[in-house]
Amino acid sequence: MNKLTKEMRDRLILVSMGTLAALILIGYLLIQPAYNRTSRINAQNNRARNTLQSMEDGIKNADTIAAEAMDLSYTLSHTEGDMVSGDPNAWVYDTIRNFKGRYKVDISVNGQPSTGDVDFLPRFPYKQLRVAVNGTAYYHDLGTFIADFENTFPHARIVNLNLEPAGSAGDNVEKLTFSMDIIALVNPNGPQS
Repeated sequence: MNKLTKEMRDRLILVSMGTLAALILIGYLLIQPAYNRTSRINAQNNRARNTLQSMEDGIKNADTIAAEAMDLSYTLSHTEGDMVSGDPNAWVYDTIRNFKGRYKVDISVNGQPSTGDVDFLPRFPYKQLRVAVNGTAYYHDLGTFIADFENTFPHARIVNLNLEPAGSAGDNVEKLTFSMDIIALVNPNGPQS
């Protein structure tokens, strides 16, 4: 039986080729789509597992996150406490009157304070108060006043500072006249009048 006839050999070749074609069709039509579905399901499982892990981590860290949120809330409310609140006119007059007492600066408010949108940052959640002030002082006293004012009120800035000699006679030889704008942030959650 070692010898196959030509007809049997041709049939064997055809059966082998048919079997090979059937295996290729089964691979492409059945196995490959099943493999692709399995890969997608594994990817979805990995994403779900990662989401679950991040949720579990969030639950484990909930106390820490809540404590951080409370600290940030306290810091924000403490910071907003230094901002302008209530009547802007009263805040300006009280703040300047109370603050200038420690310095040799003659200062007065020039006009009404105006409240508007913050002009140095777009869509900033706070409003700003702008007030023009002027007065006289010696150079060193004015510098100390400005530095201490901006350090005491971190949400206020002095801008548009103009200095000129105060006069040419007597004690006023070394004095300066100044004009400047004070810009302060307004607390939107503070008491309103």
